[in-house]
Amino acid sequence: MPEILPFPQRPSREKRTAHSPMVLEVRDLAYRSECATILAGLNLTLQTDALTVLLGPNGAGKSVFLRLLHGLLRPTSGAILWNGMPPGEAVRKEQALVFQKPVLLRRSVKANLKFALGLRGGRNRRERLHLALEQAGLTDMADRSAHVLSGGEQQRLALARALILEPKVLFLDEPTANLDPASTFMIEQTVGQVRRQGMKIILVTHDLNQARRLGEEVVFLHKGRLLEHDPADRFFRKAETPEARAYLAGDILI
Repeated sequence: MPEILPFPQRPSREKRTAHSPMVLEVRDLAYRSECATILAGLNLTLQTDALTVLLGPNGAGKSVFLRLLHGLLRPTSGAILWNGMPPGEAVRKEQALVFQKPVLLRRSVKANLKFALGLRGGRNRRERLHLALEQAGLTDMADRSAHVLSGGEQQRLALARALILEPKVLFLDEPTANLDPASTFMIEQTVGQVRRQGMKIILVTHDLNQARRLGEEVVFLHKGRLLEHDPADRFFRKAETPEARAYLAGDILI
């Protein structure tokens, strides 16, 4: 009979190791494009010791919010503060972002990781390289060209490239969208492992089962507004707003 692997369980607090926190405060945040308001009036403080899931229907502003938090976009108004500092270059060096569709160098798996190490520097490069390959399950593919990898393998490489930087905060923008279950399983395993080590993770996903497996707190956005911010258990058990309840029920929100 084929072996059936259980998906990773939400990391338990007892297993976590100490990790320097980055406290996030969002104050009256708004972002507008030329023709629309994408985000409006967001106020929240994220837990430093939790995997935060950003949920909401398409067009809610989740990915834009993620890019604002990472400093890739500038807010139209309001403030984003990491330990009291705006998301400038110094703050971004403590963070890493994995996109839904990875952008990789036309080099080997190992060369992609070495390139990331060269950008940030730091000690113990060889050990970090081996650890990143092992975490992503890519040790046997280290010398293979990144562009002949499967979609799931490429995403695991993108995750390894982010983790090799040893960020305090890891942003994940739908990292398992359109991936097969085996690749999703491996990525969730890696995410759970680094979460247990104390890394702050902010995850955008449309996969409610994944959100239930990994999430410890939930930020629910709809039409650019923050409707709910609760511990994951409470949100999934008893969402407060009609929009969140409809979303969890699988209804189409307009």
